[in-house]
Amino acid sequence: MRTGRLLEDQGVDRLLVVDNGSPVADVAAVRAGLPGAEVLELGHNAGFGPAANAGLARWLSDGPEAGEWVVVCPHDAVPEAGCLEALLVAAEARPRAGLASAEYGDGERLARPVVDRYFGGILRPTDRRPGWEDAGHPHGTLLLARRACLEEVGLFDERYFAYCEEADLGERARRAGWEVGIVWGAVVRNPGMSSEVGVPEYLMLRNSLLLVRSHFGRYPAFIRFTMAAWSTVRGVLRPARRPPFWHLQGRRLAMRDFLQGRYGPPPEELSRAS
Repeated sequence: MRTGRLLEDQGVDRLLVVDNGSPVADVAAVRAGLPGAEVLELGHNAGFGPAANAGLARWLSDGPEAGEWVVVCPHDAVPEAGCLEALLVAAEARPRAGLASAEYGDGERLARPVVDRYFGGILRPTDRRPGWEDAGHPHGTLLLARRACLEEVGLFDERYFAYCEEADLGERARRAGWEVGIVWGAVVRNPGMSSEVGVPEYLMLRNSLLLVRSHFGRYPAFIRFTMAAWSTVRGVLRPARRPPFWHLQGRRLAMRDFLQGRYGPPPEELSRAS
């Protein structure tokens, strides 16, 4: 409800809440707390990308009169004052701007998102000059998209379920000739971001492998898989060298499912273990 109210305060003229199977009481609270919002109930946890697609498809189906720009964010994003205006001003000044994102407000991730042929979606250093900076993809904490771009390149690839879907979308947009960027000075925070450690580890590894193979081919995917296998073995043998979010079963299942071509939601065995 806080996120919805902040978006309305910053000029959003249509608010659509997509619900991924929340308890009845929670949905009722959202309807009461955001009386001007349209609530689209999916009835199950479809994942971030598929749920966002449901809302985006609803918006696109209403045609150009529904507007040129749409904002996508999770339920707990906190855009700071002036965030949406700064995004729009920067994007509207560029006729081929297709996707843009705000900067994180934690002061620690002052880097631009890129898509690396071996690592997938990562962050690289930046000078952080105010305004637009070209990027490989927008991040999903607060994403601005142009109608014409989505109509040309499509929506999120639902195989990802969550994590890396915005990197895939950004790569497709850039290859189609659209500009993708991050707007410094448009700030969003995400203080409530949390999850069981095994699930994000699984999704980030599996999906980065899918991203690399989809856009750069089998050889880079083989290199990425080899690096993942080596870091997993090293993590078992030397716990002090484990990367953040390290989870043995999550990594093992991610590599297994990538080899088997299994995508979508995390496997039940991982959710039970978490």
